[in-house]
Amino acid sequence: MTDVAASDFRHPSRYVRLDTILRLRWLAALGQLTAIFVVARGLEFDVAVIPCVAIVGVSALLNLALQIAFNPMQRLDPVYAAGLLALNIVELAALLFLTGGLQNPFSFLFLAPVLISATVLPIRMTVAIGLLAVACASALVFFHLPLPWDSDDPLVLPPIYLFGVWLSIVLAIGVTSLYAFQATEEARKLSDALAATELVLTREQHLTQIDGLAAAAAHELGTPLSTIFLISRELEKTVDGNEQLAADLKTLREQAQRCRDILAKITQLSASGAPFDRMPLSTLIEETVAPHRDFGVEIKVRLAVAATREPAAARNPAILYGVGNILENAVDFARTTVEVNAWWNADTVEIVISDDGPGIAPHILRRIGEPYLSRRRGTDEAHSARAGLGLGVFIARTLLERTGAKVSFTNRTFPDHGAVVQIVWPRVRFEGEENIALPAH
Repeated sequence: MTDVAASDFRHPSRYVRLDTILRLRWLAALGQLTAIFVVARGLEFDVAVIPCVAIVGVSALLNLALQIAFNPMQRLDPVYAAGLLALNIVELAALLFLTGGLQNPFSFLFLAPVLISATVLPIRMTVAIGLLAVACASALVFFHLPLPWDSDDPLVLPPIYLFGVWLSIVLAIGVTSLYAFQATEEARKLSDALAATELVLTREQHLTQIDGLAAAAAHELGTPLSTIFLISRELEKTVDGNEQLAADLKTLREQAQRCRDILAKITQLSASGAPFDRMPLSTLIEETVAPHRDFGVEIKVRLAVAATREPAAARNPAILYGVGNILENAVDFARTTVEVNAWWNADTVEIVISDDGPGIAPHILRRIGEPYLSRRRGTDEAHSARAGLGLGVFIARTLLERTGAKVSFTNRTFPDHGAVVQIVWPRVRFEGEENIALPAH
């Protein structure tokens, strides 16, 4: 039950549809034209209308050409998407040059292309676009035409104010872009991890179904094999003097018996895994512990004796995988011993898995179970305490919580050391019919 590699679900490049970029560019062109004519006609300020409209017109013609030449639904390579966003910045800088530079209140629109890049493009592209926006804003501090204003009462902004505007634009580009990138990256990793969770659950369900099919096949094949065995044995008794035929019949009978033995083993192995069989809690724990007993770590299993009967649940791939994955991590980091303690009462069922390893680092403990905490196991103890707590634990926790369990991670109280994982179900949910199978999306 090893961790599913996160790289299997992460895309090396991010792709955005051409239609998305074109919609944003059309929206920008419409807004720019509206602002130009409101200022020129509505406020009656002296605006360089023809140059401004020419810039917007070139942008609109480019949009139209792209729509005609390419399928709008195709996904752009990040380089081309970044190029279009960079062109938006250059067009905005040209318009601001004609309309007052950073004195123009629309100068904060430099933030828009960078923010879009932070949500859909790789970080190196976002950094490049951000640097371009900062460079354009810096140039506009020194080079620009006067701000369209009342000629009888010209607006003169002090240099310190313009510096403040420039600084606020730079800080807004840096802070909001970083936040948008981080939030988008975490959402993407969470989506990838959930996809991995569904894949694992589907695989476990398929294995359970194979067990059932094997048991059914063994049952169906048992009768014809018994018939072959009996007939071959009777024929052996009737053969006199033909040693070759007798030897062939004996071989046939022995092979039929061998097939019967194999099917008997399959039936025995599958009996406890039939989809509608009930497994006591002790059986569930033993099934998850058994694969990890031969790794040089002692596994101690303790079941508390309670007045109520032992809880039993339908064989559930999600529970088996989740508990097994947490147990595997405990065995991986334990020095000598892993303890699996279980108890129950009329209301709850609880499993606690603990080890005597280095424990979980405090800064990891606060965020454990998130799909982006994966670390490769280090060569020393300090590093190994951080390893193996990424996608696999997220999958295990997600699967267990879907069955109604509450999963918590702590460390043993000093002077003891090691990690402790507590899994608690309401008994009704643990034994309930809704846990027989979980839907795969």
